[in-house]
Amino acid sequence: MADVWFGAFLAPEAAGSDRVLRHAELADRLGLDLIGVQDHPYQAGFLDCWTLLSSIAQRTERVRLVPDVANLPLRPPAVLARAAASLDILSGGRVELGLGAGAFWHAIAAMGGRRLSPGASIDALAEAITVIRALWTPGDPVTFHGEHHRLEGARPGPFPPHPIGIWVGASKRRMLELTGRMGDGWLPSSFHSPPEAVAAQARILDAAAADAGRDPAAIRKVYNIGGSLSPLPGDGFLDGPAALWAEQLTELVFEVGMSGFVLAPGVEAERDLRVFAEEVAPAVREAVARERGRPAPEPARRPVLIPDLDEAGRPRTAGRDPGALTSGQARPGRRLVDVHDGYRTQLRQVRDAVEQVAAETADRHGDRLAVRQNHWTLGVFCATFRRLLTVHFEVEDGRTFPALTERDPALEPVVKKLEQEHEVIAELLARLDEACARMIADPAAIDRVRTGLERLSQAMSSHFAYEEEELAGPIGRLEIHL
Repeated sequence: MADVWFGAFLAPEAAGSDRVLRHAELADRLGLDLIGVQDHPYQAGFLDCWTLLSSIAQRTERVRLVPDVANLPLRPPAVLARAAASLDILSGGRVELGLGAGAFWHAIAAMGGRRLSPGASIDALAEAITVIRALWTPGDPVTFHGEHHRLEGARPGPFPPHPIGIWVGASKRRMLELTGRMGDGWLPSSFHSPPEAVAAQARILDAAAADAGRDPAAIRKVYNIGGSLSPLPGDGFLDGPAALWAEQLTELVFEVGMSGFVLAPGVEAERDLRVFAEEVAPAVREAVARERGRPAPEPARRPVLIPDLDEAGRPRTAGRDPGALTSGQARPGRRLVDVHDGYRTQLRQVRDAVEQVAAETADRHGDRLAVRQNHWTLGVFCATFRRLLTVHFEVEDGRTFPALTERDPALEPVVKKLEQEHEVIAELLARLDEACARMIADPAAIDRVRTGLERLSQAMSSHFAYEEEELAGPIGRLEIHL
């Protein structure tokens, strides 16, 4: 379970800009972990979120900065990726990215944004997450053809100096399920989702994460909260003294899995921030540490055969004849190969990066700081590759494969085998990620990275070849859109 973070949710009022900056500086001095700023570009009385976060970054030293949440319909994801990465560079790796599908559509349309249905806005958000992560990943120019977002050979970069988490503001089922499948974090709000509702929402999110083969505990849950700090306890949530707040927030850590709380301070903002940072946060942390001090059972791991893909047991479809396809039908199959070639290229780049880091480690044997920085950068590179390939598998498992088997049930044995191989490769990716993380502390562990990379390379090469051989034709014949 992640450490519990505490933060401040600051209203970006243009008329009170000096006060907002003063509160941000106070939050940093008090040792709070986060500053969240809402993003409503259509609000004429609000400062622009990214401009304000940039100013806060310049005035603070350690606090993390989060758009809570960025208004995707008015911020194209490719530009948003560049903005977040740029601020992460300028702030020394202190940015996380909160994303929302959009609300207040009349106001969005007034600013020139497209009005989307609830379902379309969620689809657009899923595409945006894919676009953003692709542009944070070193590699070749990115082409992406979604229904709502497109890239035509966009060059990745600049690259954030730390893995920026994508935290999704979600309260409805489809958004919660998307967060479980694709998000690094979740940003609910007590103003819309009180504790009894947020507990049910967390169960939906956790189930979606587990169904996608992810560890629900790895998704950071950060609760935007508000309340009344007063000497006497009241009847509602967060209504009373600091001790009551600490008790209620600790319950949310253990019962819901919350790993962060961001306070929207009241009229006495400076007093609220001080009490929150100096009394509530330490009490929660102490209670959590005390509880976690007890031995906990090891989490069960799903058994996966590593690295055996059981190639001999792969089912084959009968009567395949790629030559019978028209040029138009053959095009989607070539697109599948192109997608795979992109991952093959990225994997080669990871291998090259490993060897480059190994060489520089040998050359800079005495420069521990430079060696550690190189290893940390490689770890980020590996983690980003894992995340991008995981998204690709999630799209196939959740959309492409079901569409294929619905239109041609005879493909089901092949699809089931490919899904099983996704699990094998996901395990190899996880082990490579772990090896990269160990290498940051122990440079000698680079040999484990090499071994893990070789096993991953063999598995991916075999898996991609099998998928292309079996599905390139059916994808075109059945008119499946990639």
